[in-house]
Amino acid sequence: MIKSFDFYFDFSSPYTFLAHKKIRKFETKNAIKINYMPVLLGGLLKLAGIKANVDVPIKAKYMIRDCKLCAQKNEIKFKFNTYFPIMTLNLMRCVIIAEDKNFEQIFIDKIFDSIWEHGLNLNDNLILEKILKNLEINPKAFLMAASEQKIKDELKKRTNLAYQKGIFGLPSFVVNKKIFWGQDRLNFAIAESIK
Repeated sequence: MIKSFDFYFDFSSPYTFLAHKKIRKFETKNAIKINYMPVLLGGLLKLAGIKANVDVPIKAKYMIRDCKLCAQKNEIKFKFNTYFPIMTLNLMRCVIIAEDKNFEQIFIDKIFDSIWEHGLNLNDNLILEKILKNLEINPKAFLMAASEQKIKDELKKRTNLAYQKGIFGLPSFVVNKKIFWGQDRLNFAIAESIK
């Protein structure tokens, strides 16, 4: 029997988008729901003392080519966002609001696709507001709720807890207290979830 496991994510990571797409296929095929765990990638990297790929030119250049290759091999629609890096602090806070209102799955799918499939500039609040309206969400009220101190504190807390567990990068999967890092380790996490 396959049991659910935790998927740590941030919209800012193209590799995490690829993992997300593979997870959605896996969930559909196996009638299971994976636990999406929102954290802030920048916060994790800072805690771990690691530079982001975008801050290392040779890695940034390779990442674009590699993400396209991984998407092609996995038959995932993917467009490297020309507005990268997308600042996702508010978006990740919004996930917590979406959790409270029980529409996080729809919200997560829409934001991931907007950034990494459609190449939208979600650094622009007007574009985000339009997406929220299309989801029949009041953008002003939603974004105001996401800016409340308790939501800011909650995202920070979740990021710190992830780091304390040993998570230092995204995507990461946690199964049976074991951490698997990278979109190419999803199968390892699935295999562990069957034990």
